[in-house]
Amino acid sequence: MRTPPARLPALAADWLHGGVRLAAAVLGRRAPGDWAEPPAGASPGCAALPLVLLPGIWEPWRFLGPLARALRAAGHPVHAVAGLGWNGADLAESAERVVAHLRDADVRGGVLVAHSKGGLIGKQVLLHPGSAGRVAGLVAVATPFGGSSLSFGALSRTPLGLFAPRGAAIATLTEERAVNRRIVSLAPAWDQVVPEGSVLPGARNVALEAAGHFRPLADPGVHALIHTEAHALAAGAASSKEH
Repeated sequence: MRTPPARLPALAADWLHGGVRLAAAVLGRRAPGDWAEPPAGASPGCAALPLVLLPGIWEPWRFLGPLARALRAAGHPVHAVAGLGWNGADLAESAERVVAHLRDADVRGGVLVAHSKGGLIGKQVLLHPGSAGRVAGLVAVATPFGGSSLSFGALSRTPLGLFAPRGAAIATLTEERAVNRRIVSLAPAWDQVVPEGSVLPGARNVALEAAGHFRPLADPGVHALIHTEAHALAAGAASSKEH
């Protein structure tokens, strides 16, 4: 897919932003539990709703630092899953690591907040029996739920092969439709990494004004939207339990 010339500056800025965030993640000094307690003065509703961040492929947990700080400032305890490492494992193994964190940190009624591959992991977590009662739903940003055409044949034997639109990983996850009602998919205005977009049938799909694969993660409007959608998922889960 050819990139329109008018989009090239924004495209370059998006890749630059991703590179800067990756460097900051590698050089960062934050500990995984630094955001796990709500800030002083947080509203009871926010303080009682833990958010669990799931980064994309080859994004260490510190990559989502700006998002973590914004969501904690809004009043939430925010969990980083250090066990994902550089996040190159397959979806089943990644989900096991997330569920282990949910159990070890005793997360209950939380919401997963994911970027890119993290959304695929998040859906796998929702399907895992060990997440029952611990996770209300998933808010995913720029996730290739239908795969990405950039995952071509030569990459099939690399970790990027899992994004192949006709590959086993995407096909298997696509078949699991019932859980989609617990997912909110936030799709950038355009996404060079996921040219097909992030629409997930049966989920709540929201089109963002923010564009690119990486820069939406630093957008205050996206932060506010994630905050709102996380509360809506938690409220929906609570309502389902009452009925």
